Order: sequence, then structure tokens, then C-alpha cells
Amino acid sequence: MARKSSFHSVALLMLIPVTGFVLFLGYRFFRDQLIRTPAAGRAKERASAISLPRPAPVPEAKPKAVPPRRPARHIAGEPGSIALILDDVGFDHQPLASAMRIDPHLDFSILPNAANAAAFAETLHRNGFEVLCHLPMEPLDYPRESPGAKAIMISMDDDRIAELTREDIAAVPHAAGVNNHMGSRATRDPRVMAKVLGALPPGMFFIDSRTTTGSVGERLAHEMNIRTGSRHVFLDDVQSEAAVRQQLASLAAAARRDGVAIGIGHMYPVTIRVLTEEVPNLRAEGIRFVRASEAVQ
Repeated sequence: MARKSSFHSVALLMLIPVTGFVLFLGYRFFRDQLIRTPAAGRAKERASAISLPRPAPVPEAKPKAVPPRRPARHIAGEPGSIALILDDVGFDHQPLASAMRIDPHLDFSILPNAANAAAFAETLHRNGFEVLCHLPMEPLDYPRESPGAKAIMISMDDDRIAELTREDIAAVPHAAGVNNHMGSRATRDPRVMAKVLGALPPGMFFIDSRTTTGSVGERLAHEMNIRTGSRHVFLDDVQSEAAVRQQLASLAAAARRDGVAIGIGHMYPVTIRVLTEEVPNLRAEGIRFVRASEAVQ
């Protein structure tokens, strides 16, 4: 009985190292598997990194150039602006004080051969008004209709046209621009108009009164880089209140259509009376009154 018990004890003692050896081998096997797998994964990553081409670098985005803003175009039907010019200024008994009360942006075009040309120009300038030289020029029906002394005639040579233009402008102190008085013949002549425009002082603008549809004044002024514009409506060819009101309505319609319209009237009592009554109404409708220098391009 004692011998059998000793046999069992020896057998158990022998199993312990065998079991330990088996466990050691199992541990080695599982450890090697765990280590081999991540290494293979890392090798794949290295192979991928070497074999795949790098993507081309993306250039840094640059801000887009913003085109220069252009002035907003006028929308037809909006109120628009009107430049009003009163011609033939400079004579006795003209209602100058009443005209100055119509609107501070009203322009007065003074005839250089008028008796009160310099005095009226000084008065208007002192009161903040813009002054134009109303340059006398030859009409189609000359001599039956005369533009007065010191007028530009197509028979003059180039030097005389330039000289007389400068003299006429000098006779109207503070003149900011020029528009033609009569001139239905002279403004159709490219030679004459080129000499007139070339004699204007730097910065002076020209408004074509459009006494004839054949005038080349505005076109030549543009070509010579002189600020220019042209008359849309004559207010008082017919001197009656009804006619002047109708023409003023046409001028307002042109301003709504084109954005800016130039109207020309005269120092007639009926014209001053209608403008005094109607200009505040047009302002209330949103129409702006601007100086002639603001209406040219």
C-alpha cells in the first residue's frame, strides 16, 4: 500500500515539468504569432508608401480679382436729373433776381456782346451760380438773322476763329463752360468747330445747343477729350405758359428715360414764371436739378 502511494507521488512530480514545458511551447507559439502580424502590417504600409506616387501639391488659392465697379445704369422711369440753362443773359430789364430764386443749380449763359455781360457774371458768381459763355456763331439765315457783334463766322480763318473765341470767353468772367448762340451754319462746319473747341481753356466744357440737326460740335468735343453734352429740349420757342409747361414736361420725361436731360430756355418773363411754379413740383417728384458741369461727360 505504501509502495503504491509512492508511485503516484513520483508520477505527479514528473508531470509538473512536462506540463510546464508544454505551456512554455504554447506561450512561445502565440507570442510569435502576435509579433509577426503587426510587423507584416507595417511592411505593407512601407511598401505602399514607396510604391504610390505622392499627390501633386495643391497651389494656394488666390483671391479672385474684383472688376472695377461701374456707375449704376439709370433705370428708365426713375426720376433722373435735369440741367437747366437760361440763355441770352446780360441785357437791361431782364428778371435776373427772380430767375436766381428758381433753383440754386440753374445755369446762366451770358452773351459776351451784351451790355451787362461782365456785371451779371459777377453778380451770379457772387451768389454761387454757374456761368456759361453763350458764344455767338453764324446761323444759316445770316444776314437776315444776326448773332450780334464778335460772332464766329465761317468766312474767318483759323487764327481769327481761335482769337475771337478766346476774346468772347474772356468777356464773361467766371465762365465754366460754353454753349453756342445761334450757330446753325457754323456748328455744321468741322473746321470751324475744331478751332473753337481747340481755343477753350483747359477744363472748360462745351454744350451743343443743337440749333441744327447737322451740328458736329458734340462729336468733335468727344474726339478732342472735351467734356460735352447737348440740349434735349428748348423750353420756350413758343412763348406761352401752356407751351412752356408742355416742353418742361417733355424735359422731365427725357430725364426719366435717359437719366440726365439738358433743357435750354431764355430770360422771358413767361419762362421765369412757369419755372418758378413748376420746378418745386418736379423736385417733389424726385427729379434732381444739377449744374450743367454735372450733366456733361
